[in-house]
Amino acid sequence: MLYSTLSVAAKREAFRARLASGELLRMPGAFNPLSARLIEARGFEGVYISGAVISADLGLPDIGLTTLTEVAGRARQIARMTDLPALVDADTGFGEPMNVGRTVQEMEDAGVAGLHIEDQVNPKRCGHLDGKEVVDRDTALKRIRAAVDGRRDPNLLIMARTDIRGVEGMDAAVTRARELVDAGADAIFPEAMATLEEFEAMRRAVDVPILANMTEFGKSELFTVDRLRDAGVNLVIWPVSLLRLAMGAAVRGLETLEHEGALTSRLGDMQHRADLYDLLDYEGYAHFDEDVFTFTVARD
Repeated sequence: MLYSTLSVAAKREAFRARLASGELLRMPGAFNPLSARLIEARGFEGVYISGAVISADLGLPDIGLTTLTEVAGRARQIARMTDLPALVDADTGFGEPMNVGRTVQEMEDAGVAGLHIEDQVNPKRCGHLDGKEVVDRDTALKRIRAAVDGRRDPNLLIMARTDIRGVEGMDAAVTRARELVDAGADAIFPEAMATLEEFEAMRRAVDVPILANMTEFGKSELFTVDRLRDAGVNLVIWPVSLLRLAMGAAVRGLETLEHEGALTSRLGDMQHRADLYDLLDYEGYAHFDEDVFTFTVARD
């Protein structure tokens, strides 16, 4: 009922322990708090909070227009709804290295288990688009050092994302990943890897967990979890997938309304009211007020 039954400290500690075990953690992207609860109910190991999804939810392109307050607020809403650890996209840290330290503390207060800071310049763009630029080595390392210095809970995961693969090539990506780890990064997010061999090269280069971004319509092939596990990947995200599926379904529903004047033919595509009520835990709320859950929802 209400929010997570676990403390933030417990979620962070469990997240660290699972990463240390070497298992691969699957973290679909939640586009709202309810979808985070669904991700947990379906048995996944974590929840990802995408900056691109937050931007899209606000009707904005993913070019750094969202604010720290907006992202931290949405992260809090999602993280508190599930017992799973939440990993949030903190873009470039919302300013200069000093701002990165504040960003880390705001995300700590939001209850996430980890966040990643990237090395793009502002205004940033989606990591799977052409024309992006990265900051110089010194600035990239200062961001991560500031993130580590700003952290109060040692179990908060500080992940460094590097976009340099798409700008300067794989050798540069390997070099920067090593430097980011030396600067204090707990994990590496090598953006827009093109092949499994590139993930394997990154695995050999660093001794911290690495993340694979399996976003659709991007630079990376959509590898299966098993293939990524074999390549040494520790975390996999599908950042925008649930939003894309939901929006695709919404388009089809509106088309049906236009052409048929009713949604009767789409009932089989919808989450049933009974399943929604189960997910919302109406029964749990009845423990506090017996007048809340006094009905049965037929499934036929």
